[in-house]
Amino acid sequence: MVISPKNKTKQRDVRGWLVATAGAALLAVLMVSGCDGQQFSTTQKATGVGALLGAGSGAIVGSAVGHPIAGTLIGAGVGTAGGYMVGRGLQKNEEAQQQTRAQVSAQQREIKHQRREIEQLRQEQNTE
Repeated sequence: MVISPKNKTKQRDVRGWLVATAGAALLAVLMVSGCDGQQFSTTQKATGVGALLGAGSGAIVGSAVGHPIAGTLIGAGVGTAGGYMVGRGLQKNEEAQQQTRAQVSAQQREIKHQRREIEQLRQEQNTE
């Protein structure tokens, strides 16, 4: 059986696509298995999602231009950077909201304490 140059190129493209897809899947498995049951931060989640989406998009674009592996690696890098920036921004917002909630809670406790003191002072005034 004789394989034409066109078929060789197709085989290389398919092989490259499979290697890129397997690499992205392996990366995802390693990221998930390396966590030892600990929860990921928002930044880590967004970075992982960005890397996977970038790798997938890069593989598709790279496959279209004949370089699926390079496309996967470039896409993963760009996706990782973008995911990190978005995730870090979201995490900073979450931290600010948590700090605000803690301040509001502390102020509510202080108000409750002051109301009790006012009530005690009223009772002391009424008994005199």
